[in-house]
Amino acid sequence: MFILSVAIFAFISFIQEKLLVPNNSLIWVIKSTASRFVFIYEFYLMFGLFLLLYKDLRKWFSGFYKKHRRTVFPIFGIVNIMLFYAIVTNVAVVTNNKIINHSFLIPQGKQYSYNNITKITAGIYGKKQFLGSSKGDFYYIIELNDGTKIDLGDGGSSYAIFNENTNEADPRFILAKLDRQWVDMGIPKKASMSNFKYTSYSLAKIYSDKIRSILENTK
Repeated sequence: MFILSVAIFAFISFIQEKLLVPNNSLIWVIKSTASRFVFIYEFYLMFGLFLLLYKDLRKWFSGFYKKHRRTVFPIFGIVNIMLFYAIVTNVAVVTNNKIINHSFLIPQGKQYSYNNITKITAGIYGKKQFLGSSKGDFYYIIELNDGTKIDLGDGGSSYAIFNENTNEADPRFILAKLDRQWVDMGIPKKASMSNFKYTSYSLAKIYSDKIRSILENTK
């Protein structure tokens, strides 16, 4: 089950990178609104496992399939195609001069310049969010001039993946450079050191120190 779950995440990530992420990207994230739906595939895997283990469940499912295969299953297929499309297209990319926000309605992505960033909010979650971030997760939310909010930290997204063409060892190092650039541009930033102690539970010191430098970089 664990291996299949990882394989699904890797497959989705591979498709996103090939279709939506340009070669000059610095960092890209699967936005939290999409990542929260990935658990549905884990439910499918669990159901499939139960079908293999329990004869009565297989018998019930066989009867259900024969009875509803012309109505329920076509609808089920269409819904899942739309779900997969929604997850794959919900990606945000940062390059060296712009931000590209892909979504269900705008799969090609809406582009913003760095000057379109109106506010930055950063910190550490002190408790688990419903179907979302865990205690100790780092969030780095940029707000754009049309009200769009994108979390580039590991708290608001399922993945934060850096471009292998750079020499950085971790996306937080890239984000720290971007943060310095954006703060130097005069973009308002609100950062909180509250709950920072929780980062030591899941991160090595080199990474928690980098998060500290991001949170302390304010004017």
